[in-house]
Amino acid sequence: MIISYGGAQSFKVQFGDTVLAFDPVSKKSKFKANNFGADIALISLNHPDMNGVDQVNRGEKEVFVIDGPGEYETKEVFIKGLVSASNYGGEGRINTIYTVNFENMNLCFLGALGDVSIPSETKAGIDGVDILFVPIGGEGVLNALDAYKFAVSLEPSIIIPMNYDEKSLKTFLKEGSEEEVKLIEKLTIKKKDLEEKKGEIVVLKVQ
Repeated sequence: MIISYGGAQSFKVQFGDTVLAFDPVSKKSKFKANNFGADIALISLNHPDMNGVDQVNRGEKEVFVIDGPGEYETKEVFIKGLVSASNYGGEGRINTIYTVNFENMNLCFLGALGDVSIPSETKAGIDGVDILFVPIGGEGVLNALDAYKFAVSLEPSIIIPMNYDEKSLKTFLKEGSEEEVKLIEKLTIKKKDLEEKKGEIVVLKVQ
């Protein structure tokens, strides 16, 4: 599995010929828009910073869009969308947390989560997380301190921060006692690589 970061909350996750797009940035966003072909797009929040589905359609291959709570299966990828809350953009919004079982690895994408007090049924739906994507930048999403505490409570093998700036990233890494972590271009990982990891922070450069 190869994971790369497009800025804001946008990730490209690829295994073989299957490509997932998490919160692709649209052309209407202040952030740099994404542009790559994907099989599945997962949208946590209906906002230009996170809903650029048009940017991940490519040629005749039309992306399968998931933009809310529910259970989904396509291309042998199993996905659950779970309800939570966000204040992104200065107003209360429904945010969807996604759990994804992909090549025997469990991904959890918290989207634009703004409140750690998630519904009990949502918390129950998050289990056995291998790789956790967590927003840390504040301003409608979790701040760095709350984000780290919540991330650790889910007991993931790897934590990938998103929606960060230099200040929030520094605070997040300090909270995790991992100030020396270096940014990497992409994360290439297999299930067996996760066996020895417990809450390891991986920071990806914006591509």
